[in-house]
Amino acid sequence: MEQQLLITDNVAELLVKIIEFTNTRQKILTENLNNIHNSDFVPKDLAVDEFSELLHGAIDEHITNSRLLLCDTENIKFGFDGSFSVQPVVDEDALESFRTNKDQYIEMQVNKLLENALNQRLAAELLKQKQQPLSIYG
Repeated sequence: MEQQLLITDNVAELLVKIIEFTNTRQKILTENLNNIHNSDFVPKDLAVDEFSELLHGAIDEHITNSRLLLCDTENIKFGFDGSFSVQPVVDEDALESFRTNKDQYIEMQVNKLLENALNQRLAAELLKQKQQPLSIYG
């Protein structure tokens, strides 16, 4: 039974990290859109692939050794108190579009916001489901 509680806590912790990551990313992507008329602006994003690989590694570690291990990466750092910080990076593809085709740039940012919102809602719904008591009668 104790192992089941550990799994629930680990899954909930990962879902909270996803929600925090997507909240931060939403702010950055919104800033990218808000600065469309600032010619000196450099669009940023979070290292989504890096975060995804980090989560994949944490899940593998949990499956293999029944523990959640979140390791720092170049742009993502974890604190001892369960907190973490994410360093934005220059979005080179967005920067090229920003300089050459504003319509394409806007479309790219909106699509990223939509994808991010979907990921955020999915993680929030899964967390909500984890927090509800299970009914054995459906």
